[in-house]
Amino acid sequence: MSTEKRNALGKGLSALLNDSPSVNQNKNNYSNPSNPVSEIDSLGSVNEIKISEIEVNPFQPRTEFDEQALADLSASIKLQGLIQPITVRRVNSHSYQLISGERRLRASKMAGLTQIPAYVRTANDQQMLEMALIENIQRENLNAIEVALSFQRMIDECSLKQEELGDRVSKNRSTVTNYLRLLKLPPTIQASIRDGGISMGHAKALLAVDDPSVQLYIFQQVIKNELSVRKVEEMVREIQKAPQKKEGKQPETLTYQLQKVQDDLASKFSTRVKLKVNAQGNGSIEIPFLSEDDLGRILEMLDW
Repeated sequence: MSTEKRNALGKGLSALLNDSPSVNQNKNNYSNPSNPVSEIDSLGSVNEIKISEIEVNPFQPRTEFDEQALADLSASIKLQGLIQPITVRRVNSHSYQLISGERRLRASKMAGLTQIPAYVRTANDQQMLEMALIENIQRENLNAIEVALSFQRMIDECSLKQEELGDRVSKNRSTVTNYLRLLKLPPTIQASIRDGGISMGHAKALLAVDDPSVQLYIFQQVIKNELSVRKVEEMVREIQKAPQKKEGKQPETLTYQLQKVQDDLASKFSTRVKLKVNAQGNGSIEIPFLSEDDLGRILEMLDW
């Protein structure tokens, strides 16, 4: 590799695009105090912008960034410069708001850069949310729960129907629906999906069951025995074949305090606990179990 090529790589995007009139013009703008970078006229070009003038995107759907991956990207930026520009919108003459590329922005700060190549766009809040979501889903590998939350946010805040949302993110409606259904799972299961404890395939199998207590039971078996997706699907089919117990007379409505006790017990035992109390204050606690193993688990928790 020649010295000229090596130097070009070290300079990053601006060197690779040194034949672009817009980039050369922007370089001249930045170096000329009488024509500062904040007075950029060409919104479609790549512009060098001061990092100190960039605000983070309030609509960023990604909540966690891998520190090691950031460090690796930062080291690459130190060596070769930032190849892929970020995208920002102009707020005023000396302020920009990030639309996409927060990971690149963070790594550039770590690398000690004071300015960064960026596309400058005009966008309203809905467009910013959509662009941030689309960029992250397609490039940053959001976990399934982050995707689901972002989809729900677009539906709620941008008034999109599922078909419209699917068009925005290049997904069919059934895929969008499957992600949104994850938000109906118990919080414990959602957290496990988020943290990589179970896969999207496991979650889809669990969604075939309506009862949260059954979902939690199967989930515990997945974690305990490292069950495959196929095994979970088999468990779900067996449970669905079992005869369903008909509900009898509805119990008395619980007070707020008793409802909280019932919810706390259900969380503790990871099953749907039923607290029954009559008008005289007498009652019972019902803890259902789905198998002998499940009964053993509950008895162990009770120190039986």
